[in-house]
Amino acid sequence: MEFMLILIISCSIISFAQPDFLQNPDFELPPANLAENLTSTFVTLQENNTIPGWSFEGLVQYVISGKDVQLPGNGHAILLGEDGKINQTFKADSNNQRFLLTFTMSLGGQSCVANASLIVSAPDSEFHFSLKQNYSKGHLDSYGHQLGSWGGAEEKNLVLQSEAIDIDPNSTCWPIVDSLRVKAVDPTLNDGLLNNGGFEVGPPFLETSSEGVLLDSVSSQVQSALQPWTVTGTIKYINSKNYFIPEGDAAVELVSGAGAGIQTTINIPQDSSHVLEFMLGDANDSCLGEFVVGVYAGSSTQNFSIQSAGTGSSKKYSIPFKGGSDRTSIIFQSYRTSRREDGIFCGPVIDDVVLHSSGALGHNFPVAIFLVLALVHLGWF
Repeated sequence: MEFMLILIISCSIISFAQPDFLQNPDFELPPANLAENLTSTFVTLQENNTIPGWSFEGLVQYVISGKDVQLPGNGHAILLGEDGKINQTFKADSNNQRFLLTFTMSLGGQSCVANASLIVSAPDSEFHFSLKQNYSKGHLDSYGHQLGSWGGAEEKNLVLQSEAIDIDPNSTCWPIVDSLRVKAVDPTLNDGLLNNGGFEVGPPFLETSSEGVLLDSVSSQVQSALQPWTVTGTIKYINSKNYFIPEGDAAVELVSGAGAGIQTTINIPQDSSHVLEFMLGDANDSCLGEFVVGVYAGSSTQNFSIQSAGTGSSKKYSIPFKGGSDRTSIIFQSYRTSRREDGIFCGPVIDDVVLHSSGALGHNFPVAIFLVLALVHLGWF
């Protein structure tokens, strides 16, 4: 039994979590030449200030948690004002890996007419983030993003900069960023017929947050932080530490209502028969009501529903289908919008998506043969 467990683990997807890719990721090390006994929440940085690990341009303010702004951890962050930008160069390790980023964003300012956007960029990617309303408690959201793939001890530059949406800078709430985490994962997923169906490989979860990680719409598998799944609407990547997860350590919650979903494409022979299995449930986040999810597998379409008491439950479903003439799509899409009593958006949880070949042992057949041969070699049979 122990040997079988070791073999199974060795065949699983390997991910590498290295929280020290970035220096001073929580901005707990204050800028140099900062005045002592500060009473202000926002301190504008000048040319003689340097942020350990970071460079900056434009209007950048050091934020100290107080009555005006509540921040996680020890309570320090960076506000990116007009033309504000921070950047840090970090080095990849020797392997070719895919780098995923999680960060928190909130808004600083009073009497705001419009929100500012945050641009996050690396050599292989650029994405515009806007603060979501009513997706997390306290208006402090965590976001996930894929920075790109590289290796060979290359140095890469991570840039975060503000982008004004309103033409009047005095009416704009500028973004406050904090708690940045970069994780490296193996870019080669090999999880049977359907990769990452348990959603175990995704952006890092933050130790300072009990909320999930929001993933915005991204239509490219290459740019998705949840490869090989793309996202429509907004979904929340959740973990077993803070939510009910049907299987494993992570799952996805479709939170932005009707139209929110995930999808991927697979290569299977034309007219081949398959069965798609998945878990549908609720995240134990007080989300009540009936969830309705449309599932598209090849040419087959079916709606599935579950009545949620908001206390954590799940049910396994399946849908048979046949492979198409081209790449076959697998799609999960929410058909209803749900909110908790406190107004936070919520929705159905999708997890443990598995694809089987009908009338055969399916994608586990090669693994089963390998295990049997290994056990015979050890004299167990």
